Amino acid sequence: MAVVRDNAEPLAIVFEDDGLVPNNVLPFLVYQGAVKLDSTQPEETIESLFEANGWGGTWRNGVFDYLHYHATVHEVLGVARGSARVRFGGDHGQELEIKTGDVAILPAGTGHQRIKASGDFCVIGAYPPGAKMEITRATPDNHAKALKTIPKVALPPADPVTGKDGAMMRLWR
Repeated sequence: MAVVRDNAEPLAIVFEDDGLVPNNVLPFLVYQGAVKLDSTQPEETIESLFEANGWGGTWRNGVFDYLHYHATVHEVLGVARGSARVRFGGDHGQELEIKTGDVAILPAGTGHQRIKASGDFCVIGAYPPGAKMEITRATPDNHAKALKTIPKVALPPADPVTGKDGAMMRLWR
């Protein structure tokens, strides 16, 4: 069972549209060290937390080493093992070190790309109900299409970390 740190408050960053990566007017959120993991089952700990808060379609992997975004769905990434340096927000965004117990919430359109990772890096990804995940590369054509789909992406019913009363619910309204 996941234990979420009391009063967990995420770092919130709004990335500008850079002409290739649309990003979002909603802030990108990172809960740093918010989740205390079961050391014997860290992946299951994060999956259970996300699923308990209504986020599904979970997968286990890393973060792609090429710039991409999702124009049809919001995404959450929970670090189960290791650490990585990831550039969020596109080429003009910000590089952040994400490590075990951190959770990043990416509003639709947020660019992301792994710069480097530890050998044991494992992230759990998940999505709010009802949306289909598509990987979109940063091209002018894709940017134009994304500007039409991103505003139609529904707000999630709960914060994947802290639930219906979580920070995302306040920061994304």
